[in-house]
Amino acid sequence: MKLQDENAAYDEINVTPMLDLAYVLLIVFILMTTASVQGVPVNLPKASNSPSLAKPQTKAITVTADGTIFLDTFPVTMEQLETTLLQYKAVNPALPVVVKGDATVQYQNVIDILALLGKLEITQVGLVTQNLVK
Repeated sequence: MKLQDENAAYDEINVTPMLDLAYVLLIVFILMTTASVQGVPVNLPKASNSPSLAKPQTKAITVTADGTIFLDTFPVTMEQLETTLLQYKAVNPALPVVVKGDATVQYQNVIDILALLGKLEITQVGLVTQNLVK
C-alpha cells in the first residue's frame, strides 16, 4: 500500500456529492411537476362548431370631462341610466359594469354613479384607469 505525500496535488475531483445533489434536485423537480399536472379526471363536453351569437354583457359607463354620462356610446341622464341598468339587470342579475371617468371630471360625478350601482345592487364593478408606463 502506497501512502500519499501530504504535499502532493490531487489528481482527481470527487464528484459524488455533486451527483447526489443533482439526483435529489431531479427527483424533486419530477415530483413537483407531476403533482401539479394531476387532477380529477372528468369527461369534458364538446363545443359546437357554430359561432357564438352571445354579445358581451359588460356595460361601460363613461363620464366625459364636461360631465356628460354615456352608457356604452349613448348619452344618458342619471334617471335614464338607472332605468336602463334596471332593465339590463332584470335580464342578467350578475351584470358586469365598468366605469370610465375622465381625469379632469369632478370626483362627485363618479361617486354618484358608484352610489347608483350600489343602490341597484350591481356588485361586479370595475374602474378603468390608464397604465402609466414611461
